[in-house]
Amino acid sequence: MAPKADATQSVSAAADSSPSSVDPLFHILRVFPYSILRPPRLRLKLPSFTLPSPMTVFALVLLTYFMVVSGIIYDVIVEPPGIGSVQDPATGSVRPVVFLPGRVNGQYIIEGLSSGFMFVLGGMGIVLLDLALDKNRAKSLKVSYASAGITSVVIAYIMSMLFIRIKIPGYLR
Repeated sequence: MAPKADATQSVSAAADSSPSSVDPLFHILRVFPYSILRPPRLRLKLPSFTLPSPMTVFALVLLTYFMVVSGIIYDVIVEPPGIGSVQDPATGSVRPVVFLPGRVNGQYIIEGLSSGFMFVLGGMGIVLLDLALDKNRAKSLKVSYASAGITSVVIAYIMSMLFIRIKIPGYLR
């Protein structure tokens, strides 16, 4: 039973000691400036933010998607050249090369941007195909959206496959 009495005494001793009674200098520094100085009355308003329009959000998401699939992070870390060059063995002249052939884990900057553009073109084609399904649009507009969407998806697919065949010469043959 003795430990209970000690526990109650330590609790009451802890209750008597507050942060202001521990150090009188701290108390003076905490109270004295406010007895002379008065804080100003501020009438601050919370800023009101308006939500961006859906097209702004779509544009930001599309731009972010383009930068990610283009390999911007790789370009920043590795700092590859924008475009490569190869010397022609027959003539000895130097010709530009856009794709880094044979290396799957390396790219030139223009290679990444062109591949990213093809991915975005395919994505925009899918968005156009989705817009063609809207029942409230005119039929001529639906046909225009559908034809533009199909064309975009087909061009993006063909060009992406061409890019892969340039990058990896024996791929899918």
